[in-house]
Amino acid sequence: MALVGAICFSLSGAAGLGAPIASRTRMAAPQMMASRMPSMAGVRTSMRPQMVQRDISANALSYTVDDIRGMLGDDVANQILAKNTPTGPERDVVLYGFGRIGRLLARIITTIPTNLKLKGIVVRQPKKPDLEKRLELIKRDSIHGPYTGSISMDESDNSLIMNGQKVRLIYANQPEEVDYTAYGINDAIVIDNTGVWRDDEGLGKHLKSKGAAQVILTAPGKGVKNIVAGVNQDVIEGSDKILSAASCTTNAVVPALSILHKKFGVVSGHIETVHSFTNDQNLIDNYHKADRRGRAGPLNMVISETGAGKAVAVALPELAGKLTASAIRVPTPDVSIAVMILDLEKSTTADEINAAFKEAATGDLDDNLGYSDSKEAVSLDFIGSTHAGEVDALATKCTGNSCIVYVWYDNENGYSNQVVRVVEKWAKAQQEAGLFA
Repeated sequence: MALVGAICFSLSGAAGLGAPIASRTRMAAPQMMASRMPSMAGVRTSMRPQMVQRDISANALSYTVDDIRGMLGDDVANQILAKNTPTGPERDVVLYGFGRIGRLLARIITTIPTNLKLKGIVVRQPKKPDLEKRLELIKRDSIHGPYTGSISMDESDNSLIMNGQKVRLIYANQPEEVDYTAYGINDAIVIDNTGVWRDDEGLGKHLKSKGAAQVILTAPGKGVKNIVAGVNQDVIEGSDKILSAASCTTNAVVPALSILHKKFGVVSGHIETVHSFTNDQNLIDNYHKADRRGRAGPLNMVISETGAGKAVAVALPELAGKLTASAIRVPTPDVSIAVMILDLEKSTTADEINAAFKEAATGDLDDNLGYSDSKEAVSLDFIGSTHAGEVDALATKCTGNSCIVYVWYDNENGYSNQVVRVVEKWAKAQQEAGLFA
């Protein structure tokens, strides 16, 4: 009876669920302090209402949309998603590229209550039909587990149907080749997750496509605004045509750095990221244009480069020139950790630093920053995290003005959730400016 009561409550309108991710703090990003989420927890939507009836247990009211989907089916779950979708105009979204980040973005956008509607996915023309293979790749994932919603395909118009949303699979070799209006897509926000074009001129190719209104890059951008959700999203303007969501590492460290600089002042420092291997590396030794990356990724620790030190200054200009950064790629498929070695203006303690992190993680940055104080936490515990980064409080060290801070991050799912937050903030800014209403 408790379960039935919880579901009825959700269908009748759960308070606090009708806001975009930018302000939907405790729904889109469950706290890692409370529990470690299982695979694909990043796309789970908590259905816990703000007002708890005395005759219904708290546990009964904590079922997620995905829990309900598994117990009662897609129809009920989709009704809950529709019921709790924010009011206001919908915005068409297109994914340009469909790799690791692209597929996670598709999962997230089609699984949370949002006004963003995924309408198209652009990939290169295959030599033979690939719709079924694309379906299987999003349906199953070796790291993040199965897609928790319903998914099928319609070969008549080369589309996927994800939780009732039709998503057209579009073939093109260049952005400007696509006429999105031919697929019923208008004023779309294009999310380029290929990383091929990184500056204003290259990304501007997308804006030559009929039906495309804006484009955001899921990599560090050159000469464009790099946005880290939760930190510098206020610089987004409705009139912006091109944005970047920076990198996964930049997103991971910037929230923690912003807190440290505000509370204690950062004088200088170094960021060392121990990063899971990626598709850019080789499975076995082979030629690669970059030094060392040609060596077998699943077998080696590989010293590499990262632009995170310089990229931090884009989101936090006051730290320009104060940080260096480098990377070590390691044989794990997902979850990385950034080690920040910093000199501060003020002498402090590990307890004071952790208190500042915990306050932010349960306050203004609860979407973006997680806080772990577990004595047993290891990398696999953070798969599915929706936060940009998760401070490992027990690893914090401090001597006088010098401190060392460890930040875990799911470099795939955590980053993808940050991208969605930026896009939702952008869409909201455009709506407020009277654009695309």
